[in-house]
Amino acid sequence: MKRKDFIKRSSLLSLSGILPGITVKASGRENLLDAPPEKSDRVYWADLLGKIATPVLSNMSKGELRKNMPVEYSPAWDNRDRSVAYMEAFGRLIIGLTPWLSLPIDDTMEGKKRNLLTKQILLSHAHAVDPNSPDYLNWRKASQPLVDAAYIAQSFIQSPLVFWQPLDANTKQRYVEEFKQLRRIKPPNNNWLLFAAMVETFLLSIGEEYKSETIDTAVQKVEQWYVGDGWYSDGPHFHFDYYNGYVIQPMLLDILHVLVGKGKVDQAKYDLALKRMQRYAEFLERFISPEGTYPVFGRSATYRIGAFQPLVKLSWMDKLPEEISQPQVRCAMTAVMKRMFGQEGIFTKDGWLQLGFAGHQPNIADYYSNSGSMYLTSLGFLSLGLPTDHVFWTGPFTEWTSVRAWSGKPFKKDYAVDY
Repeated sequence: MKRKDFIKRSSLLSLSGILPGITVKASGRENLLDAPPEKSDRVYWADLLGKIATPVLSNMSKGELRKNMPVEYSPAWDNRDRSVAYMEAFGRLIIGLTPWLSLPIDDTMEGKKRNLLTKQILLSHAHAVDPNSPDYLNWRKASQPLVDAAYIAQSFIQSPLVFWQPLDANTKQRYVEEFKQLRRIKPPNNNWLLFAAMVETFLLSIGEEYKSETIDTAVQKVEQWYVGDGWYSDGPHFHFDYYNGYVIQPMLLDILHVLVGKGKVDQAKYDLALKRMQRYAEFLERFISPEGTYPVFGRSATYRIGAFQPLVKLSWMDKLPEEISQPQVRCAMTAVMKRMFGQEGIFTKDGWLQLGFAGHQPNIADYYSNSGSMYLTSLGFLSLGLPTDHVFWTGPFTEWTSVRAWSGKPFKKDYAVDY
């Protein structure tokens, strides 16, 4: 055996030893964490997202989420109302499902799965705002509901034809009332401004009375917080964490999209925010190591691959940076998913997400985190909204930046941008 082949094989065998539950190939495609040959990347993504979604939606669609969902709270829990967990699970899950479930229904196995999940979401929406339902969500206690209401509103904005219009008139009116009563909450001077703005933006999008000053304040503040090279601070002071991914850049972009459509702001404002998110996505792609890991820093690491929302959102929009290809994102994200979700402890024996990062690690959960919070990881699956014949899925295996860099191959030199 040639020395370079021996080194390659040895490194792969070593890698397999530290990845419980993951089979690593020493031959075949170069993707170290590849799916079995019989399962395509798309099937893997769809199966995994379906596994994450099913316990929540199968129960809530029957009004049994509170009854059956096991909830674990951070060891540092700050004693806020514990019922926030159910609203977090539902709101954070459906925002990541929206693009995928917006695809046309067909007779394939995947199409049938999408159809079932869509029906379950619509039934769950009725329970969410019905005060007589066992699964009526916590809309009116404390301030946490503003966060997850924003994700629900964002899902309506992203796919009104599938998730808003089919709702009955009574459920729609109840949602409008719940959204408006959230004005009682004064958001702190950080990313929470975008949560309030997202709710008001949705009301604007459907022709309801809305608070323009809430939207304007959020947009103006976030623009002021731009610190350069594709990064925003979270409030007046910079935080080195993934909140540019979880909240700030994608929500700002969706809000501006509606405002442009309504003639409230110029297209140039949206275009600038898009450029900045594209630059930030370049960092996210480079964060993914050849082994499918990425650096763990900052708060809310338990939101897992939700951190990559800007990258996969741009993929779904077909607006990736010029130097990043669609298959490149697919391969990098598939590696991350297999590295992370192949670990023991991510799920309970009944398939519910647990506290942690690459396993069950409750010690890293922040004081505001519970099992329901974990469902923000759904944001990492937005590319499933691309149809099966899109190059994202059909393109050949493509090495991402760190794979090329660490294997001695040419890769794009990086340098800061000024916009």
